[in-house]
Amino acid sequence: MSDPAPNAELMRSLARLVRGLSALFWGLPTALVVCFYTVRVEGLKAFGVVPPLATTGLLVYGLWQMGAFQKQERVWRIALDRARILALINFGLSPFLYWWYRVPGNTFFTLMVLLMVLNSLLFLASLNLMLQRLGAMLPEEALRLEIRQFTSLNLNLLLTTGLLTLVYVGLSRFADLPLYLQAVMLVLERGAFWFLVLLVLLPLAMTMALLWKTKEVILESVFSGKS
Repeated sequence: MSDPAPNAELMRSLARLVRGLSALFWGLPTALVVCFYTVRVEGLKAFGVVPPLATTGLLVYGLWQMGAFQKQERVWRIALDRARILALINFGLSPFLYWWYRVPGNTFFTLMVLLMVLNSLLFLASLNLMLQRLGAMLPEEALRLEIRQFTSLNLNLLLTTGLLTLVYVGLSRFADLPLYLQAVMLVLERGAFWFLVLLVLLPLAMTMALLWKTKEVILESVFSGKS
């Protein structure tokens, strides 16, 4: 008679895990688009800080939904808590996007926006590490292999993005640079769009694909009663 209660608790935690994965899947592109247009488009000005807070808050909600799953797994909890902390930092920094748009010359606002950009890269990396830990607990071997391969690629691309960002910000502080460093700055400036597509949007897209695939595997393997 003690089996139904644990099974019911497991099903509830899996249902919340699926909701959390869905919230992350839809929240990642929505947050990127809304935060980008908050600092670029006049039309969002009427909503103030609400759009970036709402979209980054969706990511926080998704991660908190996942907290009911496998509470006893220490490595999984560490990865999840790390992603939660970074998501909360993004949530707290998101209003600075709107304030920087209103007062672009403010040094403090500019630093906070740069901090949010770097923290967002760390957050995306933490999601990939979290997916590795989650995949290790699921029974699907093919999914584990796929997660391991693509998260490793994503982490390398994000590391490259962070290093290039630091190089660009560091070099931009100096007025008189040697000719070869000026060439590096020129390449970074003119290739910014392609760097964004390859080093940020590609890991984002692959992370979304892994989130969706993990959710589908849980739905098919667990809720359909497959072994």
